[in-house]
Amino acid sequence: MPEYVVSVGMECHAELLTKSKMFCGCENAFGGEPNTRCCPICLGLPGTLPVFNKKAVEQVVCTALALNCEITLRTIFHRKNYFYPDLPKGYQVSQYGNTPIGINGWLEIEEADGSLKKIRITRVHLEEDTGKSQHVDGLGYSVMDYNRAGVPLMEIVTDFPPDVESGEEARLYAETLRSILLYLGVSDGKMEQGSLRVEPNPSVRQKGSEVYGTKTELKNLNSFRFVQQGVEYEAKRQIAAIEKGEPVLQATFGWDSEKNETVLQRIKESEQEYRYFPEPDLIPIEFLPEYIESLRAHLPELPIARKRRFIEQYSLPSTDAAQLVSERATADFFEAAAQRADPKLVANWMLGDLTRLANAASQPVYATPITVEHLAGLVNAIGKGTITGKIGKELIDSMHAQSKSVEQLIQERGIKVADAGTVQEIVQRVLAANPDIVAKIKAGNDKSKGFLIGQVMKEAKGQARPDDVNRFLDEGLETL
Repeated sequence: MPEYVVSVGMECHAELLTKSKMFCGCENAFGGEPNTRCCPICLGLPGTLPVFNKKAVEQVVCTALALNCEITLRTIFHRKNYFYPDLPKGYQVSQYGNTPIGINGWLEIEEADGSLKKIRITRVHLEEDTGKSQHVDGLGYSVMDYNRAGVPLMEIVTDFPPDVESGEEARLYAETLRSILLYLGVSDGKMEQGSLRVEPNPSVRQKGSEVYGTKTELKNLNSFRFVQQGVEYEAKRQIAAIEKGEPVLQATFGWDSEKNETVLQRIKESEQEYRYFPEPDLIPIEFLPEYIESLRAHLPELPIARKRRFIEQYSLPSTDAAQLVSERATADFFEAAAQRADPKLVANWMLGDLTRLANAASQPVYATPITVEHLAGLVNAIGKGTITGKIGKELIDSMHAQSKSVEQLIQERGIKVADAGTVQEIVQRVLAANPDIVAKIKAGNDKSKGFLIGQVMKEAKGQARPDDVNRFLDEGLETL
């Protein structure tokens, strides 16, 4: 069997975080009572005129800049004609041709070995979302909810030939793009709610061939894991069809997460069938270069750059830095705490006990009752020897439950760390009570020392400093 190469074009749609819809004043929000957030304009009734949402345009420009795109200084909207019941107007207002807001961009994904790969982006454009079909089981018909119709929708399309070459790279691309959108604050990136839709277009060809195979489009992928699985399954399906001499049709497939397989939805239209033409009811948008530069100047530091800085500035492991920059608010929380306490210890507590408490409460780390000041206070109390790490692990649960600082809890509970003399006495008693363990250590079994440490901590009720325990144990063992 010949070897095959997988190529994956990526089309991603992100609903924008504006207060109103793209061309009318209806509220832009998720869910709600069906058909309560629509009006004659977003339903496309005769005699209505759309007016574009300035904030949505600005958010797309910022995204295009963050994705290293050139900005088209004069851009227009088009009508994309195709009939679906979820398009009440019978067409979609979108952008087409050489006038999307952003062109010729790229983003970098970080591979498993830490290397960076550039994924080229051909366009970033603005359009309106459709309504939602709700299928009524057993009744043979569907009902429509037009609350989503007209919501500002940004589409980001990778270049051809595709740079994404596997299901894993498709997942990494989607994760990286979502992180950038969250940092910019232009989308909430909730795949499970459909506000971020990742649609890979995989194709396969024999290795060495310059002729690309027929692509298919994957939809209904509501997690990054399904993005990877969908691409991998579809590549295998296409290879199997080619080996059997069957044609690969340009079609749209859904993903069945229960069966872990793609399901044919419809044969894909060709571009000519959309019959694009300029939208006559909307004026062109012309950007001044100084306006574009003013937006560029206010872009935040993006995830990959921030991760590199965390590694260099705070000497964090790559995996820790990656987790901390996954969301902008989490990274901001870490930096605020790291300015008040040891950065490495702050990272350890954030990624350990604070994450545990946040997950149990279904909260993000930055939104728990433990504030930046509380976390820094805990780290500093351990660093100064006011409490031990063991006591800190006990107190952090109370800090979360009661929203109190470590100083308040120490005072309320009268917590005191055992002084050096007390620890030395406890160590001597533990050594005298465990001659068999001492003999094992003397014989070279260093692992047995852990048992003695545990006994000392138990007798000290967790109030002994680890440095004191280790020092007095070493001194005691040398004299025996």
